[in-house]
Amino acid sequence: MALLFNKFQEVVKTLAKSPTFSRDPRHLQFEADINRLFLYTSYKLLGREAEEADAEEIIDIASKASLADQQKQVQENIHSQIKDFAAFMDAILLPGKTSGETHEASNHINSIPRQSGLRFAVGSSDVLPNNRPSIPNTKPLRLPDVSHSLKEQLGYSLTIQSSQIPHKDAGRGLFLKGEADIGSVIAVYPGVIYSPAYYRYILGYPRIDAQNPYLITRYDGILINAQPWGTGSDTRELWDGTSSPEMIPVPNGNTETGSDRLWKVLSKPLEGKPGGGGASGGEVLERRNPLAFAHYANHPAKGILPNVMVCPYDFPLSEKDLRPYIPNIVFGDEGTVKMKRFGNFWFKSGGSAEGGQDSPVLRTLVLVATRAINDEEIFLNYRLSNSKRRPEWYTPVDEEEDRRRWG
Repeated sequence: MALLFNKFQEVVKTLAKSPTFSRDPRHLQFEADINRLFLYTSYKLLGREAEEADAEEIIDIASKASLADQQKQVQENIHSQIKDFAAFMDAILLPGKTSGETHEASNHINSIPRQSGLRFAVGSSDVLPNNRPSIPNTKPLRLPDVSHSLKEQLGYSLTIQSSQIPHKDAGRGLFLKGEADIGSVIAVYPGVIYSPAYYRYILGYPRIDAQNPYLITRYDGILINAQPWGTGSDTRELWDGTSSPEMIPVPNGNTETGSDRLWKVLSKPLEGKPGGGGASGGEVLERRNPLAFAHYANHPAKGILPNVMVCPYDFPLSEKDLRPYIPNIVFGDEGTVKMKRFGNFWFKSGGSAEGGQDSPVLRTLVLVATRAINDEEIFLNYRLSNSKRRPEWYTPVDEEEDRRRWG
């Protein structure tokens, strides 16, 4: 198996430099990432008893398949793992359930009438009681208990503790307890999802990252704010994204710069209410989710390589039985506004953001293992833009990748 893994790693490096990739730097890096994810997640499917012929076939497909085909396969590979994870969680939390069974989720979970997304911006807590979905009974277990049980079934779980990075600003880090194979879904990035049309409603806009280290963006511009999720809780609850135990207040005072004013002009908000919006009464989510801690993964120190990479995951909302285990809600109605990117700015371009998809999806992110991980800290390459001043603790893993990511 080790020989097969080494062969996969060599192919990853080779295909990432292939001249068949897009000439646009940003899209080139996206294609390279999808190619890697195709190899890693397909390798995971092979299992530990894989034969060389199987590995060769996957490598051959990776060198020939279109980007769209690889994206589709990556989504299927990730979704398969999410289904397994949900089955384990059902067995742990739902009375009378065992591993391999799925629970009968309430039909109300994803059919809640929505209010204005402005409630997130102003902190309103008004909820119509008649529209509140039912919350299934679960076993009275605390998050540590659920995490321990998941480790016994899945083979690993996550903890948050002091980082091993030798820097004063390292703070807490994410640690895997147990063993995870290459291509495994290690963590899910939780929190509130914003499409570009609603960036201006994020606390601290336009300098949203000045006081919030728990933000991440996908290549398609979707931004996830994990700060409200914090470290979860000990219940399955109706979560509306407003609970934020670790929320850091934005300092008062006018610190707006010329670039801030330019951003506001070019990113003029849409007319009317923010999106038909928000998640009115919220969504029934399992806050005892042991994998909902991707936002605690640190960037590796100098000389250390990352052991996970980001993977876009479009969760199909038709899978209602799995919905409580996807730790995200959407701000506004991202399906109503289509945005187009020009350089660093996003503009309304008409049409629907769903882009003709057959069914609605929740566009989130997961972390995928790029090698076998065994009882160690999780490190993610942050790929900070090299066009801006970067913090002193940041050492690029690959300067060229950073440049392409933000090109």
